[in-house]
Amino acid sequence: MRFGFVGLGQMGAPMAINLAHDHDVLVYDQNASAIAKVERYGAKRADKLDQFSDVDVLITCLPAAKIVDSALFDSNTGLAQHLKPNAVVVDTSTIEYGATLEIRDRLQTAGLRFLDAPVSGMQKRAEDGSLTMMVGGDASDLAEVQGALSTMASKILHMGDAGAGQLTKLVNQLLFDINAAALAEILPLSVKLGIDPEQVAEVVNSGTGRSYASEFFVPNILQGDFSKGYPMQAAYKDLISGSEISARHNFPTPVLAAATATYQQALLEGHGDKDKGGMILVFERLLGTDFRATTFKEHKA
Repeated sequence: MRFGFVGLGQMGAPMAINLAHDHDVLVYDQNASAIAKVERYGAKRADKLDQFSDVDVLITCLPAAKIVDSALFDSNTGLAQHLKPNAVVVDTSTIEYGATLEIRDRLQTAGLRFLDAPVSGMQKRAEDGSLTMMVGGDASDLAEVQGALSTMASKILHMGDAGAGQLTKLVNQLLFDINAAALAEILPLSVKLGIDPEQVAEVVNSGTGRSYASEFFVPNILQGDFSKGYPMQAAYKDLISGSEISARHNFPTPVLAAATATYQQALLEGHGDKDKGGMILVFERLLGTDFRATTFKEHKA
C-alpha cells in the first residue's frame, strides 16, 4: 500500500516521518525545507501532481477547511482529480463539521472514499507517535488503513459516520479552550493578592485545579513563553464552530461564550500569534501585574 501525505507543518511533518518509517510515502508541501526534512527519514518528494495517481491512501494535515478544499479540488492543483478510483482520503486536519461533510460528498461523487481523522496531542505526541485520533467514516475503510494510522496515533477511536471525528475533536478542543481561558482569568489574581506564582503553579498542577492545559501552559507562562502551542489565530476556528453549533441547535453554552470572549479580547489586543497561554496577557494588563517567577521575586526583593 502506498501513501500520499500533504501538509508538513508542526503536526504533519512528524506524522509523515513516523508513517515513512514503515511505509512508502509520497509527500508534498508548499514549504520546500519542510519536504527536505521529511525526505531525510525516507519519504519521497512529489515533483509532479500526477505522481499521486499511484497512491492508495492520501493523508492531509492542513490548517483550515479552505486549504483542504483547495488541495483536493482546485481545478489546476487539486489532487482528487489525480487519485485512482476508490482511493481513501484521510483528513487529519482540524476543520469545521459542515466543511467536512461537503468534502465527503465531493469525494464520493468523484468515486473516492473518505475518513475524517483529526488528532489530539500537540507536537510532542506527534513526534513520538502517541497521538489520539478520532475517526469518522465507514468502519471497513478504517480497518483497511488502521495499521498505517497506528504509526502516528497510539489511540484510534472510531466515532461514527463521516464528520463524527471532527465533532469529537471539537468537544475536546472546546474544553481545552475553556481551561486555558480560566487559567488566564484566575492566575493573575494570585499575584495581585501577593501570592508567589511559582507556588501557585505547584499547587494547581498537583491539586484538583490541574488539567492538561495547566500542566502545559502554566510552566511556560511563568517564563513568559507563549510560543510552545498552536497560535490562537489559527485555532480560533474551533470557537467559531462551537458558536455555530450552539446557535443552530439552541444549545445554551454560557461558559463557552465567556471563554470565547476572553479569546476574542486576546485576538483584538494583537496576541493571535501566541499560543493559548497568551490569553493571560489580557488579565495581566487589566490587573497591572504579571504571573512570572522573576517579576514576583524582583518585586519582593
